[in-house]
Amino acid sequence: MNANAPQLPQLSRRAESLGTENAFVVLAEVNALLREGRDVVSFCIGQPDFPTPPHVQEAGIAAIRGGRHGYTPSAGIDELRAAAARDLGARRGLSVAPDEVVVGSGAKPFIAYTIASVTDFGVGDEVIYPVPGFPIYESQIVANGAVPVPLFLRESRDFAFDPAELAAKIGPKTRLLILNTPQNPTGGILAGADLDAIAAILAKHPQVWVFADEIYSRLAYDGAFESIATRPGMRERTIVCDGASKTWAMTGWRIGYAANRALAPVFTRWITNTDSCASQISQWAAVEAIDGPQDAAEAMRAKFLERRGLIVRLLNAVPGVSCRTPGGAFYAWPNVTEACRITGCADSEEFRRRLLHEAGVAVLADIHFGRRVPGDGQHIRFSYAASNEAIERGIARVADFVKRNAR
Repeated sequence: MNANAPQLPQLSRRAESLGTENAFVVLAEVNALLREGRDVVSFCIGQPDFPTPPHVQEAGIAAIRGGRHGYTPSAGIDELRAAAARDLGARRGLSVAPDEVVVGSGAKPFIAYTIASVTDFGVGDEVIYPVPGFPIYESQIVANGAVPVPLFLRESRDFAFDPAELAAKIGPKTRLLILNTPQNPTGGILAGADLDAIAAILAKHPQVWVFADEIYSRLAYDGAFESIATRPGMRERTIVCDGASKTWAMTGWRIGYAANRALAPVFTRWITNTDSCASQISQWAAVEAIDGPQDAAEAMRAKFLERRGLIVRLLNAVPGVSCRTPGGAFYAWPNVTEACRITGCADSEEFRRRLLHEAGVAVLADIHFGRRVPGDGQHIRFSYAASNEAIERGIARVADFVKRNAR
């Protein structure tokens, strides 16, 4: 440290406690290796590897050329709120009104907006969230001064949680339950029976809101997608969150939306205080994504389903690796406990690092998604939003790495 450097004022506890999304950290590692000329097959980032559909691109270009460059209402343009309401409702069998829907710069901000809206800082309010889970859940719970209460997704239940564990964790301080289906990082699904059980438990706890992160709703492969919002008594207290990123390969366009009648005005004020509004250009593109032809979205879904079968088959052929078939999204979550033992790796994080530097394969470790589930061993995450050729080449490298380093 430079002794002559000026002493800076102290940061807040909120800033010091703010977590991150390790997919981007590992991606930076990958990019550094690529700049050195290394050959890396990357499975670390969770975004479709397809271009945004051409007709959606053209709608964005038309918005630019049509002079649609300015601010919009903080809640979003009327046309997108109406389109999103129709889409959210049709996909779930619900009636959703446009004034219940708020458009944001991606779906991610609604995690923070929800936690900040239903918990108070430093008074012990609790938020129950899935582990393993999207790391921003815990990060925002802590940053907003609430108490994180992990709810473990277990391999024996195909990465659903035991409703009895949920019932045991709800207390007088519980203010919010975060549900994610299909799930990141496991690809697990909350089946209809799970949702029935959750709704029955929550009926006894009227003080608990539910944040339903359903960004992968169109990527449920085994049976129809189901939402907790359809269960008796759940509609009014559930924030349904979805968006354009995964369905239409629009991650960089930054368009998400959430629906809840009571919280829509609050979310609108949060957006006024933060982003002012989502990009008007992106909003018009999203209208076309929702209302226009769905051929490209359906083709992407079919391709992900094909890749799911390929990667699960290949992973299960690797010594020391076992992988359950994920129910949705585009993630595989193989158990590598035995592979770690075979190769002398202390845990999944060492296994991940060695795969990257010795085999040229980039994945994420379970610890990037919260604490490890007790008794469930070691896991890594593959995003199979990658070509069949990349999947075949990458898993062959994993198998070769395990065989070369077997003790």
